[in-house]
Parts: sequence; C-alpha cells; structure tokens
Amino acid sequence: MLGIVITMSAMGGPPEEIGKKVAAALVGTFLGILLCYGLVGPIASNMTKIADDEHAFLYVLRVLIVSFLKGTAPIMAVEVARRAVPGHVRPSFKEVETACRNKGAPEDATAAVPEAEAAPAAAGQ
Repeated sequence: MLGIVITMSAMGGPPEEIGKKVAAALVGTFLGILLCYGLVGPIASNMTKIADDEHAFLYVLRVLIVSFLKGTAPIMAVEVARRAVPGHVRPSFKEVETACRNKGAPEDATAAVPEAEAAPAAAGQ
C-alpha cells in the first residue's frame, strides 16, 4: 500500500521514475504475499496444532480427575478418560487394560521382568 502512495506522489515526474516506483510497489506486494503464505501462515498453523494437542491432553486429564473425584472406580475412571482421547491417537481398550495391569509397562517388557527378578533371588539362596 505504501508503494502505491509513493508512486502516486511521483505522478507528475518522468516515466522512468514512475516505473521504478511501480516496480518497488510490486516487489513489496510480492514479498508481503510470499511471507504471509510461505512463512507466517505455516508457523501460525503449526502453533495452532501444538495448542490443540496440549488442550486435548489437559482435557483428558480433567476428565480423568473429575471422574475419579465423583467416586468412580479407578479402572473405570481410566476408561472414561480413554474415551476422551482424540480418535486418531486413542489406544484400544485391551492396550489400556494391559498397561494398567502391568503398572504402565508395555506388554513386551513384562515378560522380561520376572526373569530379571528371579535371577537375583535365586543367586541369594
């Protein structure tokens, strides 16, 4: 916009000067559009996604805590919170149940734990 104002102020001058000012105005417009759609827009979009993910995480925690405070059994409160997790990242019921039974350890890690605990106990006897 400023380029157009500067160009209009030079309207009475020679055509070469007006051409330079129009070119400067067009370059300024091009750079503004490029920065808007190529830099600022994607950064703002990424920041929005990060904020939405954090909001979803805090919402799941809120659902879990409120459910537990209302007197729901802990395993049922976890299930209520699981249902509040966004669908594209929601674990299955079986995955949550296995993690709860194994105190948060994945299913594969629990197979190695009893062997590791059994070896020191046998060595001490």
